[in-house]
Amino acid sequence: MLNEQPQTKEHLRWWRAMQGGDQQAMKRLFEAYYQALCAYAFRWMNSHSAVEELVQDLFCDLWEKRGRNTEIQSVKAYLYRSVQNRCLSALRHQSVREVYAQSEIKRHLDADLASDMRDFELEDTIQETLTNLPDQCRIVFEMSRFEGKKYREIAEALDISVKTVENHMGKALSRFRTVLQDYLPLFILFSGLLPFLFKSLTV
Repeated sequence: MLNEQPQTKEHLRWWRAMQGGDQQAMKRLFEAYYQALCAYAFRWMNSHSAVEELVQDLFCDLWEKRGRNTEIQSVKAYLYRSVQNRCLSALRHQSVREVYAQSEIKRHLDADLASDMRDFELEDTIQETLTNLPDQCRIVFEMSRFEGKKYREIAEALDISVKTVENHMGKALSRFRTVLQDYLPLFILFSGLLPFLFKSLTV
């Protein structure tokens, strides 16, 4: 049941005066109905700050649009109906925002999961490719990419020719270039990121 605020001819006079630009009449209407309208709106919104903002906006709109409002028979009925309509509109918008927010959260979670799964697949592919390299080819590749050694240093350490080092590196890079083409741009094979990925697999 609506809060019993007596509707009088005086309130209608205030309303008509407000429509004519009487600020004092507007103030009287606000003081007469503000608390009751907030209490009514709270039944819908259940948020004091949202309720106060909604009712204040209503009175602001009434003042800004004064002179354009149609003639009414009951100030009380008009204000309560206006508050109810605004509450329903706010709740509908809130529902839409919540649905959108939930959709966005799910989309980001799905994207993160897909990214994680792709990372796992990439790590497995790198590890498998590295393991399947011929022993000396793998050793040459690790010395070059992990330890940062130059081809001549690798050749001296393994007692092989620089040309043999180049052949092993070419074979290893070609293998990785083939298996990683669906995951990463080719340039990553020559960047510092690939050694980092390899090292992360051995930690």
